[in-house]
Amino acid sequence: MTRNLIPGILAMAAIVVASNILVQFLFGQWLTWGAFTYPFAFLVTDLTNRLQGPAAARKVVVAGFVVGVISSLIGTRIIGEFGPLVTLRIAIGSGLAFLVAQLMDVSVFNRLREGSWWRAPLVSTLIGASLDTAIFFSVAFSAALSFVEPANDVGWAGEVLPLLGIGPVVPLWVSLASADWLVKLSLAIVALVPFRVIVSKLTAKVA
Repeated sequence: MTRNLIPGILAMAAIVVASNILVQFLFGQWLTWGAFTYPFAFLVTDLTNRLQGPAAARKVVVAGFVVGVISSLIGTRIIGEFGPLVTLRIAIGSGLAFLVAQLMDVSVFNRLREGSWWRAPLVSTLIGASLDTAIFFSVAFSAALSFVEPANDVGWAGEVLPLLGIGPVVPLWVSLASADWLVKLSLAIVALVPFRVIVSKLTAKVA
């Protein structure tokens, strides 16, 4: 079983590391490049769940969490123009969001696994991705949680601006979260294609 998990663990580790690096680079005004790689962590979890079951999927999630923690610890030691690349709030928000969202994904997928092939991966990813965005951005940037790291000034994230530049006036971090969430929802739909192809090919080999 452990050997069978290696592809999933390696894929998850690669996505987590790549996302931690790419999150440092902006894509437009509201996103980072990491927003386009991280959502595929849900694809890895769902593939593992479909092919090997929820217990195996949870092991892959835990492996991804460990890699994420290590990446965050390394990031806290790297000093950028404005201080450490990874602050305590970002590290806590990232780890908590990943673990809760991915485990929720596994649970929801398992409940829906007997339905139409697309239902479990789509619904579980939508729910997991929504949780991930809500937890990460709230913990990392909400003024209400400033007590988590009082020395870290995230006042810039609270700057009041139109939502995504066109909507009602909200704190900047809400626009960042909204853009991130929309990308995750879009990629949840796109990921159905590789999910279907990979599952079909691997199950056909077994048959």
